[in-house]
Amino acid sequence: LHPRHTIDRTLSEPLAIHGLPGSDARVVQALTDVGLPASFRFRYPHQLSGGQRQRVAIARALMLEPSILLLDEPTSALDASVQAEVLNLLNRLRDERGLTFLMVSHDLAVVDHMCDRVLVMQHGRAVEEMSREDLAGARMANDYARSLFEASADRMLAPAGDAA
Repeated sequence: LHPRHTIDRTLSEPLAIHGLPGSDARVVQALTDVGLPASFRFRYPHQLSGGQRQRVAIARALMLEPSILLLDEPTSALDASVQAEVLNLLNRLRDERGLTFLMVSHDLAVVDHMCDRVLVMQHGRAVEEMSREDLAGARMANDYARSLFEASADRMLAPAGDAA
């Protein structure tokens, strides 16, 4: 989000670029769709929490009504409760709008919660494709995929304050 642009400008910009009418109503609806009040239209990003900024980013991504969204680490830098809110919002929007998500994440808990299929990549190449069930059951055929899973499991089990 541009620090000198209001949320209204951020959300209106894709509509203006594509010459689409009804900007005011669409901006208000987009904010409502992501659980933010219309009064946020004239705020700046620094006036919002991390979770609110993420909701605005999701609203902007949806302004042109895409059928596919690329989600690149959608919950990074958010605390656990806000992560859960954002993931629940994304799931609701996916169900309501029939969206397909292409998600990039290193957080296997997020991947498990959001994805039906998982593709593990190493040096820009696909090394293993698996189902959510295979991921949850630690059924990886590839050594690299297994090492990622084990490293992630170790981090999730590390006591608070330990470096992972």
